[in-house]
Formats: sequence, C-alpha cells, structure tokens
Amino acid sequence: MASAAPEPFQISVPQDALDAVKRKLDATTLPPPAPASDDAWAYGVPLADMQRLLAYWKTTYDWKKHEAALNAELPQFKLAVPVAGRDSFQAHFVHQKAKREGKAIPLLFVHGWPGSFIEVRKILPLLTNPESDDEPAFDVVAPSLPGFGFTCAPEKTGFAIDQYAEFCHNLMLALGYDEYVVQGGDWGFLISHRIVHRYGPKHVKAWHTNFPAARPPTLLANPRSFIAHMCTPWTDEEKKGLARTMEFRTSGRGYFEEQSTKPQTLGYLLADSPVGLLAWIYEKLVTWTDSYPWTEDEVLTWIHIYLFSHIHSTSSAATSVRIYFEATKAIDWNALTDAGHYNGQVPMGLSVFPRELAVVPSSWHHTLGWVVYSARHPSGGHFAAHERPAELVADIRATCKTPQVKARL
Repeated sequence: MASAAPEPFQISVPQDALDAVKRKLDATTLPPPAPASDDAWAYGVPLADMQRLLAYWKTTYDWKKHEAALNAELPQFKLAVPVAGRDSFQAHFVHQKAKREGKAIPLLFVHGWPGSFIEVRKILPLLTNPESDDEPAFDVVAPSLPGFGFTCAPEKTGFAIDQYAEFCHNLMLALGYDEYVVQGGDWGFLISHRIVHRYGPKHVKAWHTNFPAARPPTLLANPRSFIAHMCTPWTDEEKKGLARTMEFRTSGRGYFEEQSTKPQTLGYLLADSPVGLLAWIYEKLVTWTDSYPWTEDEVLTWIHIYLFSHIHSTSSAATSVRIYFEATKAIDWNALTDAGHYNGQVPMGLSVFPRELAVVPSSWHHTLGWVVYSARHPSGGHFAAHERPAELVADIRATCKTPQVKARL
C-alpha cells in the first residue's frame, strides 16, 4: 500500500489547557460518602480515594514531567490511514523497531477501553530488546484506535469492529508490514479476532490475546471441543474463573450498558468534568486489576491521555466510549460463536490471568481459533501489559516460538 511517510509526533499540551483543568479542579464539588459497608467499594469509588487523588492532582502532580517521559520513551508518529467508505483517519501510533540486527517479527498491539497506546509502555522495551539472542525480537506498532488518544474520531455512524480491524491492517500495510502478528486484550481481543478472520493467513501469521472471552462450544459448531467440554471436569482454577466471570456480570457491567446504549449522554460528564472522568476510569483500574498498587502518578497520567486527546485530534473521552454502541448495534459479539469467523489456519496463543473480567474453561478457548500455546498465571488481571508485562511478553514470545508459528514467519 503506497503511503506518505509517517510524521514524527510528540505530545504537547499547552499551558492554557492545563490552567483550565486546574480551575475546574478548584471548583470541584464531591458527593457525600457512601453508607458504611464491609466492602469499601460496594457503592463505587470511595470518597476517601477521590479526596486523596484530587488533593494530589491539585498540589503535586506534574503533567509536563510525565508528558516529557512519554515523549522520550515512546517513538510516536502520525499518518493518514484509509478505511473503506470513510475519509482517511489521521492515525497516531507508537512505532519502534527491534534494537538488534537481524530479522524481527512485526507485532501489532491493539489496546482496549479504558486503555490507550500508553499500555504498550512497559512491554515495548521487552519486545524490542530481548535479553537473549535465542529470543525473538519484534518491531512494535501500537496505534491509538479511532476515537481514542490522538487518532481522529469517526464522524459517521456504523464504525464497528470491521472498520477498526481495517484501520489497524491498513496501518500495518502503510508501514511496510505485509505480514505480521497481532496481540490484543479487551477491545483489542475482538478487533484481533476480526483481523485474523479478514486478513489471515495471508497477512496475519499468528495472534495472541490475554482476554480469551470465549463462549461455550456447541455440538454443531465445535464438536470436538464440545465433547471435551462435556467429558472433562473443570479444575479448581476454572471454577474460580467462572465465579469471577459471574461476579463481573452481576456487579460490574453497569458501565457497559450505559456506554452501549447512550454514550453521548455519558460523554457530557467525561468531556466536562476532570474529576468525573477520573472517577469513571479509576473504578475500572482498581476493580479490574489484581490488587495492583496504583500510584497517583500512574492513575493521573493514564487519565490525562483521555483528558487531553482533543488537543491533538478530534477524539476525546466521550468519543472513546462509542465503540460500545457501534459494536453492539452491529451485533459484533456474534462473531465469537459464528463458525464463519473461525480461522483454523492462523495459530493462536493465550494468556489467562485469574482476575480478568471473563475467565472461562480451557475447552472453551478452542472455539476461538487454532490454539497452539496457552498459559494460566497465578495472579494478574485485565491490564496485563501494565500489571504483568514480563509474563505477557514471555507468552507472546512462547507463542511465536511454537513450530506452528515459526513455520509461518
């Protein structure tokens, strides 16, 4: 695919934008505390947490320091990327080639919500600069999805998983990567699944996910997996995983229903209130991880990507949640059980973390694709690239070292 050369990009938030946020922080009105409960998070984010984060934000947090660190650590670029039936998207992405000489594996890293390109930060040096010459090295591309970060937002309705997949694939082609592997969690899982269906095995040689949210196998669509599912008792780990899955479904999906049905209404809160944005995302950072010790600086830097998306693009926190509406409207979830979206020619690797939002029995995973590598970890949650970067990278490498994948690279 012919394309103009990518333009180097650096985040630069002007002081007047920072001053405007500061004025809003000074005018914040917090709600009263929730009723006392054995579970401090039963009603949502505890007031004490918000008071602590707000005080730190107002008195100590230095965005410019973190902005400079992001620019120094992450080689960022912009490039116009076409999507059929749409105007070209001004794409923002991280692109770093392997540090050592020799053949490297192109890797597309696809984030989800409430993540962003920042999720590649910890795994980037591990992927591009392995400690051993025996380990594969990667050329890493980590885009901001349309509507997220510093990529422009879709202006027309109907931008669902097919379009996100096409955007990602066309970006890889524009960068000269005709063949590549893909990794994703959260929305990155569903987008990766669609990329494999649409562009593998010609272009996509392997894929890996840390969010294998598979459905139960059925006799007609997955006869072998169905028999294994019916005949193999669940392990204690699998039982705990299903309990975690049910816990999330019954007490953690309120955000999903709002973002899938009325994203614009929610968008006014996310666009106008820095503290409202903080509370909405901080809840997920804490409750979706496995007791990860978030620091104030980590949380606020994560939030600032959403807070200042509009400085460099037409995206914002409000546009990021529209993916829920569009994917639900397009019934994109059906692809996970549709035999027509099963691609048995592209090898697949899995990482299973116990505090993920959906943790299903291993026999279900085989409904997603051709599983050649799988690892269950004793700890970790939804944001694996941030919580457990070493384990995630080890699993990506192990997937690429299997004979099935090596034969295709």
